[in-house]
Amino acid sequence: MIEQRQKHVAVLLGGWSAEREVSLVSGAGVVSALESKGYKVTAVDVQRDLEGLVKALTPRPDVAFVALHGKGGEDGLIQGVLEYLHIPYTHSGVMASAVAMDKQMTKRLLSTVGVPVPDGVVATKDQVLSGHMVEPPYVVKPVDEGSSVGVRIVHAGGNSDAIDQDGWVYGERVLVEKFIPGRELTVAVMGDRALGVTEITTTTAFFDYTAKYTSGHATHVCPAQIPAEIEAEVKRLAVLAHETLGCSGVSRSDFRWDDSKAGTGGIYFLEINNQPGMTPISLVPEQAGHAGISYPDLCAWIVEQARCHA
Repeated sequence: MIEQRQKHVAVLLGGWSAEREVSLVSGAGVVSALESKGYKVTAVDVQRDLEGLVKALTPRPDVAFVALHGKGGEDGLIQGVLEYLHIPYTHSGVMASAVAMDKQMTKRLLSTVGVPVPDGVVATKDQVLSGHMVEPPYVVKPVDEGSSVGVRIVHAGGNSDAIDQDGWVYGERVLVEKFIPGRELTVAVMGDRALGVTEITTTTAFFDYTAKYTSGHATHVCPAQIPAEIEAEVKRLAVLAHETLGCSGVSRSDFRWDDSKAGTGGIYFLEINNQPGMTPISLVPEQAGHAGISYPDLCAWIVEQARCHA
């Protein structure tokens, strides 16, 4: 009998984005889960050092599990490096990662296939500082950050600026988007199926970075207590978004549902995360668990889907 060689997985974590700390927690969880499933695992804290990364990935692992978040980790950059090194990697490829990271590009593309998105414009930092680009209430957010980094809601009659001139460090482009009242829903997609729908309520003004990653600031209702037609529609839209953008493995799409509108007319797609968090309080592992898939089994499934895309 030929003994099967143990698969070697390099878990890429850390990075240099605003989401570094979250990535470290996600990566640590993935390392532990994969070791429990019998994989040989190496944790690689990714720095802005290409030579060092190549050295850390020599000899080449069988798979790179990308547990990075934010710029440099889920925007196609690290995916391009792994393509060049011909190391199979988890989650989406270069193009899907780059498009999914750009919120406005994602909205434009998905609107062509019938996914409802909030009205909005992309403006310069100076334009936003000079006055309202749309009628309040509205949301300002970086075009290409994740985890609600930099997001702010501007209300009518508010006495604060939409963005802080000195504190805005997210580039010259700002997405200004109509605020959708109602309820926050999110859907994880695993392969070609939606795992479930979670409703999120928070102690903060919205599902911001603090609420996402600090225990006690958000309540996840899984499965969401919503009408069957709403559940079916957000699941359909999440799979459609995943497939239209060319995502692979696991993704998570976020929605607002204005429940004052009849039928499914109050559903709006907000954004997609093509490399969702894997922390102990993250939404995708929670939905997978409700669907009967343990955290280690989820991590192993993601590894087995890994490939080069070019």
